[in-house]
Amino acid sequence: MLVKFTAPRGTQDILPEDSLRWRVVEAVFADVCRRFGYGELRTPMFEETPLFTHSTGETSDIVTRQMYTFTDQGGRSLTLRPEITPSAARAYVERRLYGQGGVHKFCYVSVPIFRYERPQKGRLRQHHQFGIEAIGAPGPDIDAEVIALGDIFLRELGIDDAQLHINSIGCPVCRPRYREALRDALRPVLGELCENCQARFETNPLRILDDRNERCIELTQGAPETMDYLCEDCRAHFDGLQRDLKAIGIEFTVNPRIVRGLDYYTRTALPTPGVGFGSGEERILMILDQRGWSPEAAQPAAYIAAAGDAARDAAFRLAVMLRRAGIAVSLDHLARSLSAQMREAARIGARHAVIIGDDELAADAVTLRDMESGEQQLVP
Repeated sequence: MLVKFTAPRGTQDILPEDSLRWRVVEAVFADVCRRFGYGELRTPMFEETPLFTHSTGETSDIVTRQMYTFTDQGGRSLTLRPEITPSAARAYVERRLYGQGGVHKFCYVSVPIFRYERPQKGRLRQHHQFGIEAIGAPGPDIDAEVIALGDIFLRELGIDDAQLHINSIGCPVCRPRYREALRDALRPVLGELCENCQARFETNPLRILDDRNERCIELTQGAPETMDYLCEDCRAHFDGLQRDLKAIGIEFTVNPRIVRGLDYYTRTALPTPGVGFGSGEERILMILDQRGWSPEAAQPAAYIAAAGDAARDAAFRLAVMLRRAGIAVSLDHLARSLSAQMREAARIGARHAVIIGDDELAADAVTLRDMESGEQQLVP
């Protein structure tokens, strides 16, 4: 019985006609990162599991529900990366970059990320992320630079109506006070919250503010805001960020409901709705699709059409010679008729057709046809 294989649920194949869109978006992001001085970082696709459980947080959704973890032949627990920030931090420490001083700026372009979650539009079990990491600069200006990079990236893709919402979630000094105040405020309505929020009440109450359940949103409308519990340093940091954003002309809204459920986040939290800097390439492409964006594929300079076995051999040699010279050409591999080959040349948008037949072989020449005007000439 023939076994039918399909792609695993929550994954996708990116075919050649789609990959052009991906390459264009990736090239724009890489160029913007270059202008800002961010160098590409590539880390292993899997890491030791404790790297994620310790840094991301043992109570986070990623660790408790979404990680793809396996034991290898050596008995080691490994995990396909559910995010890349812990890997970047591990590389920074392991390679002793801290000893070099200065600010280390990393970017990652179309990195595969793996999370076991319910597949839906813009959310896959294997998706791809853009992102940047700046390590070694504690001031608010680096936060503003990260935001500016994301703003320029989106605008160069034609997404110029994105709204920026920011918040500060404090630091390990002031966040515990806010966490307790939030629990105190929500305790009277704990029984009315959804199961997810009730589970988060003790382990990670900030994530309750991030829940999309309509009833939970309603019940938390009057919850304390992080801004009221910031320490002096965090308040100064957030004020500095706002000054920097205003200075470079980036509009923003302070949104007290912006939180993150990962343990390594401190101070500025800055998601862009629908995109999420350091989040999915698929989501950016989804937005571009909604706007009718479709990059034009580069057309081959020529299609080499051959009539007869001897002509096909000559066509193959000519194609390889032109490709070595950096010229994009196509040719027939199906022994089609000359008229069928010319239809193919028109279909793929070739600018010229190079025709080789018995007459051309005898003259040691080719016929060059302009596919738009139909004019042609014999070229030695």
